[in-house]
Amino acid sequence: MEFSNSYEDPKRAEAYAKLEFPGTYYLAYRDLPQIIFEHVKGRKAIDFGCGAGRSTRFLQKLGFKAVGVDISKDMIKKAKEIDSEGDYRLIEEGDFIQFKDEAFDLALSVFTFDNIPTMEKKVKNFTGLRRLLNKEGRLVSVVSSPEIYVHEWASFSTKDYPENKRAKSGDKVRIIQTDIEDKRPVEDVVWTDEYYREAYRRTGLELIKTYKPLARKDEPYEWVNETKIAPWVIYVLKSNTELLRIQSSGKSTLRAR
Repeated sequence: MEFSNSYEDPKRAEAYAKLEFPGTYYLAYRDLPQIIFEHVKGRKAIDFGCGAGRSTRFLQKLGFKAVGVDISKDMIKKAKEIDSEGDYRLIEEGDFIQFKDEAFDLALSVFTFDNIPTMEKKVKNFTGLRRLLNKEGRLVSVVSSPEIYVHEWASFSTKDYPENKRAKSGDKVRIIQTDIEDKRPVEDVVWTDEYYREAYRRTGLELIKTYKPLARKDEPYEWVNETKIAPWVIYVLKSNTELLRIQSSGKSTLRAR
């Protein structure tokens, strides 16, 4: 499958850098402070796929010493322009060699895995993140639910892409972000809960808890489907090398592009 990361683009980076937490995006971040403080003990974090630094600055405000990493030079450039005192680093895809193993209490990933195609590449990145977690460290990963690509939302539109309804795990889907100036469709990769769980098993990550935040009617946004359909899924995971050993001794029944 040919896939290009929509965020490796200077125009997209410029538009995305102005985005904070409106509408549907609000639901991705609303519950994160409570989730993080419930599961994470230390305050040293890596923000994987930091983009223009929105999620890294979010962690800083929660009291974390956070380093943001991304494969897009345009995004890292914008992050440094917005937050000149922050720690933002350009990395190669799946390459965490500049960081010591077990260096972090938290690895946060917000929407990043929506843009990583194939099981192989997802496993490579999850493996790298797992190695960065200390013994009590946690990985918190926010991803798009498959439902986000087939409904209308306060911050997104998919009505022009009916082919999304036929997409299976590993297929490309398109969605328009209505809260930014750049209205070109974003190309993502749809991935079901079943396949994410398989990726975690292959990586030696143990799923602790799954959250699917819904909107409330008393919140100050004009919700479309957010009160009844969860647009995001939040996974909390920890390292389990014994699980990896057991998994590697057997054979997986799932295959994905």
